Amino acid sequence: MEGMQNMLKQIELTKDDLWEVMRAFIEEEGLVEHHMKSYNYFVREGLRELVQSLGDLEVKTRYGTLILKLSNPEVGAPRLVEMDGTVIENVKPMECRLRNLTYAAPLYVRVSLYLDGKPISSDRIEVGILPVMVKSEICPLSKMTDEELIEIGEDPKDPGGYFIINGSERVIVAIEDLAPNRILVTEKDLEGGQLSAIVLSTIHGRQSRVEVTYKHGGPLKVFFSRIYKGIPAIIMLRALGMVNDKDIVNMVSSLREVQELLASSFQEAEGVDSEAEALRYIGNRIAFGYAEEYRVQRAEQLIDTVFLPHIGTSKAARYQKAIFLCEMIGKLLETSLKIRKTSDRDHYANKRVKLAGPLLMELYRMAFMKLLRDVRYQLERLASSRYPVNVSTFVRPGIVTDFVKHAFATGNWPGGRVGVTQLLNRTNYLATLSHLRRVQSSLSRSQPHFEARDLHGTHFGRICPAETPEGSNCGLVKNLALSATVSRQAKKRELLEKLYSAGVLPFTEMWSRKRAYPTKVFVDGLLVGFHTNGRELVKTLRELRRRNEISSEVSIVLYSYEHVQEVWVNTDEGRVMRPLIIVENGKPLLTKSDIENLKNKTLRFRDLVAQGKIEFVDAEEEENAYVALSPETVTHEHTHLEICPYAMFGVVAATIPYAEHNQSPRNVYQGAMGKQALGMFAIN
Repeated sequence: MEGMQNMLKQIELTKDDLWEVMRAFIEEEGLVEHHMKSYNYFVREGLRELVQSLGDLEVKTRYGTLILKLSNPEVGAPRLVEMDGTVIENVKPMECRLRNLTYAAPLYVRVSLYLDGKPISSDRIEVGILPVMVKSEICPLSKMTDEELIEIGEDPKDPGGYFIINGSERVIVAIEDLAPNRILVTEKDLEGGQLSAIVLSTIHGRQSRVEVTYKHGGPLKVFFSRIYKGIPAIIMLRALGMVNDKDIVNMVSSLREVQELLASSFQEAEGVDSEAEALRYIGNRIAFGYAEEYRVQRAEQLIDTVFLPHIGTSKAARYQKAIFLCEMIGKLLETSLKIRKTSDRDHYANKRVKLAGPLLMELYRMAFMKLLRDVRYQLERLASSRYPVNVSTFVRPGIVTDFVKHAFATGNWPGGRVGVTQLLNRTNYLATLSHLRRVQSSLSRSQPHFEARDLHGTHFGRICPAETPEGSNCGLVKNLALSATVSRQAKKRELLEKLYSAGVLPFTEMWSRKRAYPTKVFVDGLLVGFHTNGRELVKTLRELRRRNEISSEVSIVLYSYEHVQEVWVNTDEGRVMRPLIIVENGKPLLTKSDIENLKNKTLRFRDLVAQGKIEFVDAEEEENAYVALSPETVTHEHTHLEICPYAMFGVVAATIPYAEHNQSPRNVYQGAMGKQALGMFAIN
């Protein structure tokens, strides 16, 4: 009977049918769409978020207090400014290539000036340029048909996804980094048994590292930017407003053996019992020798703006920061008692790929800060001699333009990163596609980093196992697999509403009913509440995702083992995902009629996602999945089915015939040499 069922499955879906699904995926998503989507999001949303995060510029003059506000950033159409000042609108990329010019659009910002709270002026001013990604939504080529592209001398098969700076085609190479805003517990000192919990708190291109260290039996210490000598963890919690010892103990963990490990930390904090005393203690560490009022003010400023800024930078966010710090301490102590395992830094759940959007966010944050410093200087200089009226005299667009052009031309990025932009490889078409899908690690090339260079199990279907260079870059420079796509930022507010309507109790109400709500619920690493049954919540959320009521790019994960039950929901960008066919009751939801509709073009790949037949799964959610490699191997235990196992390769390795019959080094050699063959990289 079982043999008959397997035979029916084989008749139902063939390998050719599954290739039709993969073909539709690649056709719709595109091979460089991840960069395009990231850049488009930066233009639509990222710039606005960045300008809002800058805050107001305040300057005291003899006329009163001047306040300058930036708002409403807008990007114009691509244009050229000639040497004589002539402006050429709606310029095309080909003209920039031929004349060694930069393909860019003007960047406008609404600049409002106030004197003692009264508005003086408000003007839309050009503050610099934004290099235009070829074939992005602000590039005219994206709206043209193949015939129109040929007419203006462009190659319709050109993938886009790169920039033109001084006539050279340059690509922003994606950077693989540790996931931000996520607690990672690692062994700091193997011999001494010291553990540390690390969080890279990141918001709007600004990063702050927070670390909690623990040596068995000793006190807990907190380190973050500008704090070189650790602050006792209990004192830090009291400074954040969590003063009651019982609240601290209960928030860290409900396990008795974990709570007992806090004894030495409480002893170290003796004598510092209130929020005010804790702030004075921190102030003495960072501003010793100054007046007490200034010391406390500096301590408050530091814990609001530098300590866990992703949670918030106002006083209102302090208690939530205290809860997050308790979570860090709890994970650290549970790891020391072997209740949890240390974090695997190389697991792709703990990695994020930074594409054009986040990298441009970092660059423009620094550019705007340089601009504001110059505006402050201009205001102080000019306002001292005459009454300030004309805003355009204070804002010089050359500052942002020069800074951005230099970064793009050299590849040197804020934060000491080098080689972020590279000359696009045009040796042949494969070399171009490979360069646009490349991912480079931020780790040093001179160090061994054995584990980081190794192929990890979570790379399957996400990172090509064959395409990596030889030598010092081996394993650090990688390429996305054909089946891989990169997540975009999903709408968090809508998701939180769905969570609370699904029975999640907000953490502010959980004290009285914590025992009845044993499952912690996290969104992007932040504790948002508790639930009675984690397994049921995960099932409900996945059903909502399959019904297209929440974003298809949200990942939903259940961690369930002894003493630990947590639901993790991720909405952040940079997670490498891959599509899988959903299996229910031992049968793939994708049918033969769906394949026929794909062939007839009456159905698109995204329609299958919206219908809940295919879903995108990241490395973390795949830990909850059981994936069958082919239709004939599907059983009732399986949750998903691979679309095409051979899509585990990248664009170059996928062209190797019978790659599974070769020794792996031979595939690696071809991965490098396929890009060196002289070919026609474009038809124009």
